[in-house]
Amino acid sequence: MHEGPVVRVVPDQRRRPQARGGVVVACGAVAVACAVGVWLLWRSFVDTWAGQRVEDAALDGAAFGQGRLWAVAEPVLDVVSVGFVAGGLLGAAVVALVRRRLSLAVQVAVLVGGANLTTRLVKHVVLDRPLLGVGADYGNTLPSGHTTAAGSVAAALLLVAPPRARPVVALLGAGYTALTGVSTLVGQWHRPSDVVAGTLVVLGWTALVCGAMAARPGVTPTATSTLPRVGAGDPWWQRTRRTALGLAVLGAAAGAVAGLLLTRTWAYRAGVADRAHELLAYGGGVAGVVAACCLTFAAMLVLRHAAGSRDETTSAPG
Repeated sequence: MHEGPVVRVVPDQRRRPQARGGVVVACGAVAVACAVGVWLLWRSFVDTWAGQRVEDAALDGAAFGQGRLWAVAEPVLDVVSVGFVAGGLLGAAVVALVRRRLSLAVQVAVLVGGANLTTRLVKHVVLDRPLLGVGADYGNTLPSGHTTAAGSVAAALLLVAPPRARPVVALLGAGYTALTGVSTLVGQWHRPSDVVAGTLVVLGWTALVCGAMAARPGVTPTATSTLPRVGAGDPWWQRTRRTALGLAVLGAAAGAVAGLLLTRTWAYRAGVADRAHELLAYGGGVAGVVAACCLTFAAMLVLRHAAGSRDETTSAPG
């Protein structure tokens, strides 16, 4: 009696549900860590006199060379608008639909909409900026809306890009988000903690979307799709890992510079800030922004790969 082809269940298939559960847990942990990180930034740099003093010095330090730098920064900031967010979201949705991934189109809408709405609510409703006698009163500016907009569009493109393109998209996304964040510092629109908080909001929503992606039931492999790939491994992991590691190393180096410069500024917070201390604070803020963008995009690249690797290694590459 002919019973038809027998589908062999390989060890990797048996381990997948447990591995996917681990991805969901990791994504949830990252999202919670981002929320805590935003609160800690506010508590340290906005809700305390010392923190306000350090960031006020960074804000004043941005006046150095501002005329020349603003010629580059202003066009970058002019691009970021409601139309930019809508256009970026539409572009990401089109890529998802071209790849025949309707669920991805929905997920990028959740990511971009959720991140930008969260920033507005946190800035204008949840958190405030107490008047502690430091600088002018502009109200609460944490998180940065411009950084959130730029980062969320870049994250949306990372979400919909095929595996082979994601490392390049992550590099470009980190660079563009950092350029936008630094431009807000140059224009004295935002303080460093505002920009870092914006990147954390984007990372948090990316983690939530990747967690939902990992929790979604995947495609069940057939005999023809599974057997040729037994032992083949993940064809995209090496490139993804190298790029994420490079971003992490760059982010860690920039973070070390930021920590060193801002620690020196913190030590002199009670004194009269001169130009040297203002430039130290400004340099530390710029380094902190670069560190945050590199580290968050490294994390997003890894989470996106982990969340999608099941379906992408059981179907045709791309």
